[in-house]
Amino acid sequence: MIDVADLLLRCGLVLVAFLVLPLAVGQLEHKTMAHMQSRVGPMYAGGFHGWAQLVADGVKFVQKEDVTPRAADRPVFALAPAVALVPYLVVLFVIPLGPSLVGADLDLGLFFALAVMSVGVLGTLMGGWASANKYSLLGGLRTASQLMSYELPMVLAAVSAAMMAGSLSLVAIAQAWEWSWLVWQLPALCVFVVAGLAELQRPPFDMPIADAEVILGPYTEYGGMRFAMFLLAEYAGIVVLAALTATLFLGGWRGPASDELGWLWVLLKTFAVAFCVVWFRVAWPRLREDQLNALAWKLLVPVALGQLALTTVVVLV
Repeated sequence: MIDVADLLLRCGLVLVAFLVLPLAVGQLEHKTMAHMQSRVGPMYAGGFHGWAQLVADGVKFVQKEDVTPRAADRPVFALAPAVALVPYLVVLFVIPLGPSLVGADLDLGLFFALAVMSVGVLGTLMGGWASANKYSLLGGLRTASQLMSYELPMVLAAVSAAMMAGSLSLVAIAQAWEWSWLVWQLPALCVFVVAGLAELQRPPFDMPIADAEVILGPYTEYGGMRFAMFLLAEYAGIVVLAALTATLFLGGWRGPASDELGWLWVLLKTFAVAFCVVWFRVAWPRLREDQLNALAWKLLVPVALGQLALTTVVVLV
């Protein structure tokens, strides 16, 4: 029998996390970039350390007019932001904060998470195609190119962690984690994070939304709350990528007093990875389109395959 009360409680906790964590990452990005680039606004809006910057952004998006282009495919245009956002909510159900603190412990939790994450990219494709704008279409095609190029190394890197644990369950992978993995799985960790950034179209892999080339790519014709949903989907994607990285390669809830504070260790590791994601945006310039594909096929895929071979040797020996 399904415990309805327990199911509703788990769904409620996941929903709260989905509503809070992406906003916290957005605030982290504001503050980190403000310190690294000496930006004034995010440090002073509202007084103490610019606490009101996120509130000001929210009010701005609510006030903006929501316009649909006359030639747009209206149903697809309207649905695209939800398709980009909702999959990340679904993925949070299978990411554990502890051995029993998880929305749903699936036997194929890793493949489920990776498959659903790839669905979120389709929202960007839908927005670019339905906007009836040549720049949006070009940005959508660039998104498709990145999706096809970086899906393979990301999956190969994740499979390496699954091979070490002997399971595809995210809970089992976190339970099997050992400190030695930081040595054996370091190449897979790097490949997973880099490929994840490209999947999310985060700098330095933001060619689909390069303002100097394609205005804002698939998001050019969006405004108001629809654009805010795309922006929230980006931050939700960072949370999911960081949480998966923490679970697969950093031990998840493992740490001092993990029995009582396991959830805290997951959050700390997640925000540490999210900080690195923001740092990459500040530190690295945007790649060219040819450099993007060359990085995937000439470097990340060979490294991921080499990691699989190394993992096979370690597991067998």
